[in-house]
Amino acid sequence: MSEREVTIRTAVVTYFPMFIAVLSLVTSIYNGYLNGKFVDIIQRNFGRTEYLRTCKEIIDAYFQVKFRAGIVSENVGRDPARGATGVSVAQIDAASAVSRFAALGTYLANLRDEPTRQQYTRLSWELDKAVREAARHHPPSSISCSSRLTGFSPT
Repeated sequence: MSEREVTIRTAVVTYFPMFIAVLSLVTSIYNGYLNGKFVDIIQRNFGRTEYLRTCKEIIDAYFQVKFRAGIVSENVGRDPARGATGVSVAQIDAASAVSRFAALGTYLANLRDEPTRQQYTRLSWELDKAVREAARHHPPSSISCSSRLTGFSPT
């Protein structure tokens, strides 16, 4: 072997493992970057899924409030004297449904901006007011919750 071959062989034996180590380090750093991105994607997907599930629940709660307010109103229509003096089970259920709606609205609002929070708060107040009005008005058509709440979108 010539001196040049020995020098090349020595350089290859010395630098080739270092090159492999550098490639391994770069690969490891890139893998960490991809893992971080993957975790971000999963967290965003989880948040979106939770938000959509809660949107479904709040829509259900809204319609439960409307349904129970109608029942309260019908009960007052059947027995107007009791509606003015006593609290019926239907009124308690309606108030409970409004509370559930307000709780879900608060949860959803915390995931959004300030104007959305204000919308959920106003909507909860309107539903509470509609339930209280249902105890005073006996025809179910007198509760027009939806006419006051048009334009509201929980998204």
